[in-house]
Amino acid sequence: MSNTTLRGRDFVTWLDYSRDEIEAMLDVAHDLKRKFIRREPHKVLEGQTLHMLFYNTSLRTRNSFEAGMTQLGGHAHFLQPGAVYTPALKGEEVAYSTERISDVARVLAEMGDAIAIRIYGKPTGWEYGKGDRIVREFAEWSKVPVINMEDDVYHPCQALADVMTMQEKLGHNLQGKKFVMSWAYSGSVAKPLAVPQSAIVSAAMMGMDVTLAHPEGLDLDPKILQATKNLAKKHGGAFQISHDMDASFKDADVVYPKAWTVQPTDGSGLMDEAKAKPVFEANKDWICTNEKMALTDDAIYMHCLPADRDMEVTDEVIDGPNSVIIEEAANRLHAQKGMMALIMG
Repeated sequence: MSNTTLRGRDFVTWLDYSRDEIEAMLDVAHDLKRKFIRREPHKVLEGQTLHMLFYNTSLRTRNSFEAGMTQLGGHAHFLQPGAVYTPALKGEEVAYSTERISDVARVLAEMGDAIAIRIYGKPTGWEYGKGDRIVREFAEWSKVPVINMEDDVYHPCQALADVMTMQEKLGHNLQGKKFVMSWAYSGSVAKPLAVPQSAIVSAAMMGMDVTLAHPEGLDLDPKILQATKNLAKKHGGAFQISHDMDASFKDADVVYPKAWTVQPTDGSGLMDEAKAKPVFEANKDWICTNEKMALTDDAIYMHCLPADRDMEVTDEVIDGPNSVIIEEAANRLHAQKGMMALIMG
């Protein structure tokens, strides 16, 4: 725990970090998980405070951060919408119910040791990138680390837990393993892009052979796609995009079928449910079934949860022997502890 090279860094996206730095977080996460299992104290953040600003509901994220800070010897403050003013970006009009991010960030930084933020979708009016701009403006003004608990572009904490889980199931070296991030049907189109985007970035950084599968019209952010291509090339992996779910699953080691919405990523408009719904309804056959799992190389099934059962996935798969969703969710706790121990320690 004496490693201080990451101390004071923000954690907004994996793209701000090298593979060595991410692996340092994961190494600490695995070590702290072993200590947790053995009930060995590991209060490396004793007396420290994490301020958590939630503008979206949360089960796994809130509880993993609160439990994690307790186990590290610190405390997490839960700040829910309505209990604090809505953050106003520089240049936005400040109304009665809003407060400049510059003021909020500087005040909280005086009272604690890190600030964590979750904001995407409805609280930002489904304006792609606004949540990410809010997180980054907090980081600009805060003198303590800012942690992205999910915005509308990135979910770096989920990616840490995903990779940690794959290392446990497939071995620490994930080089060359086939990772499939696939779209899957949902009855709701209100699904952000952050999880699939962070998933392909993280898998490419670990040297995996990444396939992004989705029907026509469900493209991710071109900047994320280019970053994934660059990482795959740098780390000896591969990256391809497919519009065939069955073909993508063939010989996969990991499948991650999850819905995301139809949304402009260039600032040209907002998520439009009327446009997204027909695309979703035309692709109800994009569901993870036992038949699709049989196409894989005995792949593990992953999902960030909550999953839309009988739409994204059948009960037989999500509750079946290849599903690692509970370990994956539990690793949110351990992965985030590894990250916080290094940037806050």
